Amino acid sequence: MIRAGKTNEISTESGEWLILDIGFANKTKSCCLLINERDPEELQFSEAVRCIRKHIDDANKPVNLIVEAPLSVAFDAKGNPKGRSVEKQGSKTRYWYVGPGCTVMVATIYLVKALYDSNPSNEVRLFEGFVSFKNTNEKSNHSRDVQLLREVIEMPNKFRSSIIDPDALKTSDSDVLQSAFWVAGIDTGIPPLIQRNG
Repeated sequence: MIRAGKTNEISTESGEWLILDIGFANKTKSCCLLINERDPEELQFSEAVRCIRKHIDDANKPVNLIVEAPLSVAFDAKGNPKGRSVEKQGSKTRYWYVGPGCTVMVATIYLVKALYDSNPSNEVRLFEGFVSFKNTNEKSNHSRDVQLLREVIEMPNKFRSSIIDPDALKTSDSDVLQSAFWVAGIDTGIPPLIQRNG
């Protein structure tokens, strides 16, 4: 069973934790996967999918999976794509439907479809990671991104403001939120979002 996680499940005691900074490239190791307390590991997309599937199959308790990609989408009352509340800071935007956000969302749809098709006997809980609005002068560091997300899991009370409830993702009451996987015929629900500024 794959479902959206809940805010009260964001703690180290709630199960296994896999944190994926997902990428979608043909040859490069575009993904970075952190499993529980291990060091982050850079992997190709297909390697990351296999590793996550194996970990879910071998786990003896629920598996919490954070993916740094849009796991929910928003539309306005007319049915047009619309940014979610976390995707704008000042004049900067990181909307789910343009550029890198859209690319990693497509990668995540393929990941979740592979997990769904494997019919896991273990419960898999999804959480959205959002490490963005980074200093443009600094090179992206995928290992650091997954470690920033792990800090929230380890100390949820300290990082309470980094945990965004699904209801807070709307920018207007008329917005329609739905699972990003609905388009693939999979409705996992809308997970909480864990936000850190890089």
